[in-house]
Amino acid sequence: MSIDNDNADSDDAVLDTVAVLGDPVRRKLYRVVAAGPGAVGRDAAAAAAGVSRSLAAFHLDRLVEAGLLTVTYQRLSGRSGPGAGRPAKLYQRAPGERELSLPPRSYDSVARLLADVVERAGLDRELQSAAREAGAALAAEPAVNRRLDPEAELRERGYEPYWDQAVLRLHNCPFRSLAEEFPALICGMNLALIEGLLPGCADGEGWTATLDPLPVPDGCCVALAPKGEI
Repeated sequence: MSIDNDNADSDDAVLDTVAVLGDPVRRKLYRVVAAGPGAVGRDAAAAAAGVSRSLAAFHLDRLVEAGLLTVTYQRLSGRSGPGAGRPAKLYQRAPGERELSLPPRSYDSVARLLADVVERAGLDRELQSAAREAGAALAAEPAVNRRLDPEAELRERGYEPYWDQAVLRLHNCPFRSLAEEFPALICGMNLALIEGLLPGCADGEGWTATLDPLPVPDGCCVALAPKGEI
């Protein structure tokens, strides 16, 4: 039996990253930073996670070393020049995706091939219809029959929703890699999926979903709001 060293090294790197998240405090801090669209400072992260600032700083920097977070510097006072103070160290989720499959699988290659065929055949409407039916089927699952509100249901589906005034935006696109390669096809499918899901949620019929992309790294182009807001 031969071993592909490149694949082994890649798997080891992902496993090392997963191991970093084995610490419960570290996981909580990662979720705090990943939950919002903007960068988070040490004080805010520590308060949200319920730990000391020094402990938060230690674990946040470990997450940076693992490539899960990135660092930016900004003066939180809004002032500049002499006397404005040192810029604060802020953290935000690192771009990109990490996937581990044991043994290795290549579902992404099949997904790209299928998306290419659908796009070439001009089957956008058929895909959207299927996605809308899939969303309705998800809403009919027993676990969803708890009548979750749209925000809670989207959070369970990995979209990481957050409020931008009266609009509910989605910080994460679960289909990011495909959406970058087939934006019109995948974004239309994603919108249809969410439209199918909404009526199964508590008060979901009172919501509107639309394509309203914002320049948020890795964010979803679908925005939601109570009807009449967007």
